[in-house]
Amino acid sequence: MKLWRPLYGILTGSSDRSIRLYNPAKASPSSPGSGLVQTYSAHGYEVLDISVTEDNARFASVGGDKQVFLWDVATARTLRRWAGHFGRVNCVDFGGEEGSVVVSGSFDATVRLWDCKSQSTKPIQIFEDSKDSVSSLHVLGYEIIVGSVDGKMRLYDLRMGMMYVDTIGYPITSVQQTSDGNAVLVSTLDSVIRLIDKSNGQMLQSYRGHTNKDYRIRSCLGLGDAAVISGSEDGKIYIWDLLEGNVLEALSAHDGKVASAVTFNNARKEWASAGVDGTVAVWSIPP
Repeated sequence: MKLWRPLYGILTGSSDRSIRLYNPAKASPSSPGSGLVQTYSAHGYEVLDISVTEDNARFASVGGDKQVFLWDVATARTLRRWAGHFGRVNCVDFGGEEGSVVVSGSFDATVRLWDCKSQSTKPIQIFEDSKDSVSSLHVLGYEIIVGSVDGKMRLYDLRMGMMYVDTIGYPITSVQQTSDGNAVLVSTLDSVIRLIDKSNGQMLQSYRGHTNKDYRIRSCLGLGDAAVISGSEDGKIYIWDLLEGNVLEALSAHDGKVASAVTFNNARKEWASAGVDGTVAVWSIPP
């Protein structure tokens, strides 16, 4: 399950092929399905990732269909469907001005860029440098950070036309740039999360204590990049101090089953976690 957090709700995608928008304020733990605002149906296979535009008007979704779907949030209709990948599509993000470009990464080891303003069904650019499945990507400005199962993190600088490669050494499950663009948070299948300096590839800090050996588990930054948050295969949500690297909290969740995704809302100082138990939990920081 992958989730995202606009100011008014949580958008989730799941192995049941559906995408659902919830209002957490109207949801109740004792009433499954409560708080549901809208359901988006078009995928024929599992949904593996979702990305939403800054204005919350559109979102892109990808999964086992080998396609990239562009949606209108209000009408629940697909605006575009791009085909071209030869394997399941693992990750997606928006780039360009006002989300004019969609970037997707696939099991076929390619990254493809799609023009939202054009009627063309062909990608405007393809990167084929990864030697194994592309598991995660993050777009910030003119840069695309790509994580791959081949254990390498690739940075594409579109403005300079350059690619930079950092060898992490273990299959990558998640990448996220810091808000200042100076570092990248990288999760890998050796149960370690690393903070990598983009300028020289050096490790600034590492975060340990959670378990991540078999599943694609996403981590994220929170509290204005002061904290690192990740799910774990032991069913807990771990929170570390970004600078010191020490565990601040280890919260039990999802009935002890794998907690696969987390995301943080800095405006509300809340975060959400999703697990293989099919639930999403919303957490808040005590006043």
